[in-house]
Amino acid sequence: MSALETRLEGGVLTLTMNRPEKRNALNLEMMQGLIDGLQRAASDDAVKVLVLTGTGAAFCAGGDVGNMAEGKSFAASYEGNVDALRQKMEAPRLLHELGKPTIAKVRGAAAGAGMALALACDLRIASETAQVVTAFANVGLSGDYGGTWFLTRLVGEAKAKELYFTSPRVGAQEALALGIFNRVLLDAELDAAVDALASSLAGGPTVALNYMKRNLTAVSDGVSLAALLDLEAARMVRSAQTADHREAAQAFVEKRRPKFTGS
Repeated sequence: MSALETRLEGGVLTLTMNRPEKRNALNLEMMQGLIDGLQRAASDDAVKVLVLTGTGAAFCAGGDVGNMAEGKSFAASYEGNVDALRQKMEAPRLLHELGKPTIAKVRGAAAGAGMALALACDLRIASETAQVVTAFANVGLSGDYGGTWFLTRLVGEAKAKELYFTSPRVGAQEALALGIFNRVLLDAELDAAVDALASSLAGGPTVALNYMKRNLTAVSDGVSLAALLDLEAARMVRSAQTADHREAAQAFVEKRRPKFTGS
C-alpha cells in the first residue's frame, strides 16, 4: 500500500495521503511522494487542477509523533537535520506556487504540518467533521511547513499567534468564520462538491486561471501596487491572445456557454 495515492482523471490530479491507521501522519515516503507529485504536476499539461486529501477519518495529523518519541525524527547533526527538514518542507511551497488551482478536501483533523499543507492550497473545502489545530505547542515544537506564514495571511497576526500559542481545536464552522475554510458541507456531500468544483476549474480557461493565481500570489507576497499593475497588464494582454478568450467572447455574442480547451 502506497503512503500517497495518485489519480489523474479529467484534468484533475488527486493526491491522497494514505496512512489511515496513523491518521495520515507524514512519513518519508509520503513527503517525498508529495514533492515528486507536485513537481510532475507543474510540468504536466494534462493536469489542470490538483486536489489534496486524506484517506479515512483525518486529512493529516501532521508529523508522526510516535517516531518523535522514539527519537527517529532528528537523529543526525544539527546542521544535517536542518537541511533534511528543509528539503522535506518543499511541498507547501510547491502547492503555493503551482500554476494551477489547488483544492484541499478536508475531513477530520488537519493538524500541525497537515494544517500547513491544507493552508498552502488555494481553496479549502471541508466536511462538518473537519477541524484545524496548530498542534506544535502540544509537543514542544515551534512549527514548520510554512504554517505560520499561511495562517497569518489568512487570519491576521494576532489570531495566528493565539492559535499557535494555545493550540485549540478549531471546528469547521469557526474555521469557516475565520476564513480558513472556503466552504463547509455535510460529510456525505463533500466528495461530490469537490468533484464538481475541480471539474469546473479543469474545464476553465487554463492560461487565465494560471495568471489569476500568480497575480493573487504576488499580492500575498507583498508586491507593490505599481508592480502588480505591471504584472496585470502583461498577463491581461497575454490571456487576451489565447484561443480560450476568443472562444469565450464568441460564446458571449452567441449567448451560449464557452467550450474552453486550455489554450
